[in-house]
Amino acid sequence: MVTVCGSKSLLFKQKDILVVDVGSGTQDVLVYQAGKNIENCPKLVMPSRTQLVAGQIRRATQQGHSICLHGHVMGGGACYLALKQHLAAGFKVYATEQAAYTFNDNLTKVRQMGIELVEAVPDNADKIWLGDIDLPAFRQALTAFEQPLPSQLAVAVQDHGFSAEESNRTLRFRLWKEFIAKGGFLRDLVFTEQIPEVYTRMKAIRAIVPGAVLTDTGAAALLGITADPAVRPQLEKGILAVNIGNSHTLAAAIRGQRVYGLFEQHTEYLSTELLASLVKRMQNNELTNDEIYNAGGHGATLHPDMGLGWDYIAVTGPRRTMAKPLGWHEAAPYGDMMLTGCFGLLIGLGII
Repeated sequence: MVTVCGSKSLLFKQKDILVVDVGSGTQDVLVYQAGKNIENCPKLVMPSRTQLVAGQIRRATQQGHSICLHGHVMGGGACYLALKQHLAAGFKVYATEQAAYTFNDNLTKVRQMGIELVEAVPDNADKIWLGDIDLPAFRQALTAFEQPLPSQLAVAVQDHGFSAEESNRTLRFRLWKEFIAKGGFLRDLVFTEQIPEVYTRMKAIRAIVPGAVLTDTGAAALLGITADPAVRPQLEKGILAVNIGNSHTLAAAIRGQRVYGLFEQHTEYLSTELLASLVKRMQNNELTNDEIYNAGGHGATLHPDMGLGWDYIAVTGPRRTMAKPLGWHEAAPYGDMMLTGCFGLLIGLGII
């Protein structure tokens, strides 16, 4: 884990950086150009790679073609659903080992799905490349507007961690719990050098782009919320930051630069009323891990030092309208809610 400061922070400030927040629905992109106002830097909000790969799989299904997935482990979600539909339609699926980990960390379970593992791509199948970051696509998009592609990449992805046996829900939340127990400083989750072995999705991006900075989408969103001008004055007293994403909702109690507690649930299982109830129980220090996990989420963890008094609530995320009736502050750092995670990465690098 690396906290960026001093000369390293200055080094990043002087670089142009392609900042990408990879979600289940969209990939949100900021081309940070050193010396330029952030509001004037190029931005993109485009379908995420899992959505694009899902589209490729569905086209192969419609055409009755076999497919071979190759490349790297990446986010599942939409492409996992499309893959299951392709198999259910009776069509063949091949996959190289690294691509296969997209669908399960246990390759025995991958084979049980009906996927045949191969070392080389067969000639009789449509080739579909897997990877969270497609640099040629970014280069093509930026070239159309006479913008250079930065050599430095910073990416946020939701990495559950690798385990062939343990549930990824359990593992992901165990990692969150360990993080809070060790101090809960969000900038420690921005990896500029060594990436912990457990984070295979982050390491796959580092394989695609050596030298890339990596963090979790949850950490990026929480850091980004703290950049909102209305939120910053509240930090020393303490805030509840809520990120309502397309697939996951993460709520965290933050004071200063430290996280004292959080819970993470799948957004599809929430309603306005349930979200309000969970946040209230968190404010009262009553929320339990079992309460979230047994309802299909990742879990909850509250540090013994958390205490009470978390009255200020800020919300962000593409499905934040769920919270609109609750009157929470809608955070929009630098005037752009969809790039909250990108701004969070810049905060983690000590740039803003």
